[in-house]
Amino acid sequence: MGRFPREEMTRLEAFSDAVFGFALTLLVVSLDVPRSYDELMGIMAGFPSFACCLALLIWLWHEHNVFFRRFNPHDGITVLINGALLFLVLFYVYPLKFMFDSMFARWVNVPRPPEQMALWQLANASAVYAVGFVLMMLMFVLLYARGYARRHAIGLTERDVFELRSLQGHHMVSVSVGLIAMAIALWGPLWSAPFSPMSLSLMGPGHFAWALYRSKREGGIRNDPQPQADAAPSV
Repeated sequence: MGRFPREEMTRLEAFSDAVFGFALTLLVVSLDVPRSYDELMGIMAGFPSFACCLALLIWLWHEHNVFFRRFNPHDGITVLINGALLFLVLFYVYPLKFMFDSMFARWVNVPRPPEQMALWQLANASAVYAVGFVLMMLMFVLLYARGYARRHAIGLTERDVFELRSLQGHHMVSVSVGLIAMAIALWGPLWSAPFSPMSLSLMGPGHFAWALYRSKREGGIRNDPQPQADAAPSV
């Protein structure tokens, strides 16, 4: 990139970090203090579910940090989009935990497993999860769109703009995969309901294909340290 990421933290970033920390706290307090051997074993059996939830929240925080450290447009619309993203993160903590608990309960012997869902219930729960995933990824797409709209005001170089559009494209891949999961859950036959959460595994090949596509176009980008200049005014 033409500019180094900032080292200082803005108040918006500090507030966002506090919200992500609170989401992690909600995840922790969802675990009961064991009062018997069976309850202890139940908590230990929930370790994979807890680890997946933690990993997903850390990934969301990392993506959030990457955007604000590199491209922070620092305007009101950015604050609004960021607020919507944080709302979704907090709202979906418990649905996320429930989905992972239900998934791992099929493979791990849990003393108090979640109630086994019928196919129509699994389809509805998968749709709820997919909608939340799509909305969160869409917020990242909108953040990058705002960064692009203010590229002149924040002094982005041609290399910066290429990086911004590449990262925005990665989130568009995530949105597309989430839409596939949502479509299977909402409009697929009932027997296909388990394939809705499984379809999220398309994230791997999807992001790999996008990275290959962008790497082929990277060679034509100048390493000019000067901000990109064209006739379009900043927004």
